[in-house]
Amino acid sequence: MTAYTATVTVRLKRGVLDPEAETTQQALERLGFELGDLRSADRFEIDLDADDETAAADRAGEMAERLLANPTIHDYDVAVEPRE
Repeated sequence: MTAYTATVTVRLKRGVLDPEAETTQQALERLGFELGDLRSADRFEIDLDADDETAAADRAGEMAERLLANPTIHDYDVAVEPRE
């Protein structure tokens, strides 16, 4: 087994109301920043042991499907790196 860190980034799907991002975007625009769009996201870093990167990504993906994200309203990405 090898030690890995899986990073799961969860964000609301486009078209789903994101009041946190809307408020932040308005504040940034008041400060003079021009933006096309802004979305908020949650990031989870999971340390785990697995046989390989694919197995680690599969386990993190299952965690996202079962608890970290609601697939009806969220999209998520999984990235895996070996842990030193």
